[in-house]
Amino acid sequence: MTTLEIANQLVALCRQGKFEDAKSLYADDAVSVEAGAPPGQQREAVGLAAIEAKGKWWSDNHEVHSFKITGPWPHDDRFIVGFDFDVTMKATGQRFQMEEAGLYTVRNGAIVREEFFYSMGA
Repeated sequence: MTTLEIANQLVALCRQGKFEDAKSLYADDAVSVEAGAPPGQQREAVGLAAIEAKGKWWSDNHEVHSFKITGPWPHDDRFIVGFDFDVTMKATGQRFQMEEAGLYTVRNGAIVREEFFYSMGA
């Protein structure tokens, strides 16, 4: 698949709430980089299993009330997707709005790197 085909498929799956199904678009050795390290974790998850574990941590610890996906915006072997989430942290009951952009890099028909950009607060 081309970068644009992968981008469109990722966005379509995410808009349907099928975030886990989107992992089929990733290379086994893909890398995921967060703007900040989630509690008890590293900023960087290396390998599909580690990325899936990070996603499980997110879903286990957050209740998602609604979300909006925008994009994709392609550029050569990369593309950006926008994410807006309304979530509650399960442990604290704190509800918040989260806006982030994901930058994805594609090689050999698979996502090999994702980088998330978001504000870490004041």
